[in-house]
Amino acid sequence: MAIEINAEIRNVAGKGAARSIRKNSNIPAVIYGEKKSPIAIELNGRDFEMLLKTPALRTKLFNIKTKDGIEDAMLMDVQYHPVSDRVIHADFKRINVKEPVNVVVPIEVINVETSRGIKVGGVLNFAVRKVALRGLVQIFPEKITIDLTNLGIGETVHGSDLVLPNGVELGLHQAELAFATIGGKMAEETDNKAAAAAAAANAAAPAAAPEKK
Repeated sequence: MAIEINAEIRNVAGKGAARSIRKNSNIPAVIYGEKKSPIAIELNGRDFEMLLKTPALRTKLFNIKTKDGIEDAMLMDVQYHPVSDRVIHADFKRINVKEPVNVVVPIEVINVETSRGIKVGGVLNFAVRKVALRGLVQIFPEKITIDLTNLGIGETVHGSDLVLPNGVELGLHQAELAFATIGGKMAEETDNKAAAAAAAANAAAPAAAPEKK
């Protein structure tokens, strides 16, 4: 479902106008793209900062309502003040909702402690924590989940193993990425090395001297 926000069109652009908007606790922003002229807008500061707490906000469709109509867009960038950390500007990009777009979403791993590999002493290597996806903006998930229950030592979850919603596909160069691996030595390998070490120790031990009669 699209996020609906109201915006006022700014007739005056520039640093002075943007500063005046911030003094009123609002946020200057811009909508651009789709081969149309950019539109400078003004957002309610309090409402927008609350909206920024929404998970995976940059994967969602916005319906931005102005006096001239509704713009379908995605949030592309948010700029913050270096000292106060308050929002000082936002960029939205127009999209065609009937055409696929590219986004990046977080990866979540579940059932770590009950994983087959972890239970026998393996160690999780969760190196890549985001994945690039392509699809229609209306169907993107907030995150992709990896279930580690059946992952054993020495096994890896690649991009091609990820479970994606219908209509969503991996972005470029994602299929071969290793997102989660369980490393460590398997019990059989450990036992074999221990047995080999014991045999080597026995072979190196001095032979017992024969008893004198």
